Amino acid sequence: MSDAVPKPPPLLGALMRVPLDYAYERLIAALHAEGFTDVVPAHLAVLRYPGPSGRRPVQLAADANLSRQAMNYLLGQLESLGYIERRPDEDDGRGQRVYATERGEDLITVARAAVRALEDEWAGALGRADLETLRDILTRLNRHVAAARGGAAT
Repeated sequence: MSDAVPKPPPLLGALMRVPLDYAYERLIAALHAEGFTDVVPAHLAVLRYPGPSGRRPVQLAADANLSRQAMNYLLGQLESLGYIERRPDEDDGRGQRVYATERGEDLITVARAAVRALEDEWAGALGRADLETLRDILTRLNRHVAAARGGAAT
């Protein structure tokens, strides 16, 4: 007889994390295959949906659950690599807003195509109907979390 304690089933956080980690791995591989070899997983905190899109660094930091200092470090890297640019905030001259450059937009296009390909793969594994059910459930969960945080869902 074994003294091993049965392992409990994974909690939802783990069940969501494993596919997300895999998606990031596939995304980085696709970006590197298309020539964006200077992008590392940490950069995805800035480039992930919905992207910089004229947002303030503080907003990007909050969405990525990073300190402002960590976000500014990533922004500096991406700026020096030519993916983003910081421009003065027209509403507040003291602040800045972050925008994707043409190179950054090219990267975002490749990234979206890679994620669509992954979703097609998952549709093959789960069935299109189940994948759409999963999308619906995650959308509702995102709305709930956003409301609990007092913000808008992505």
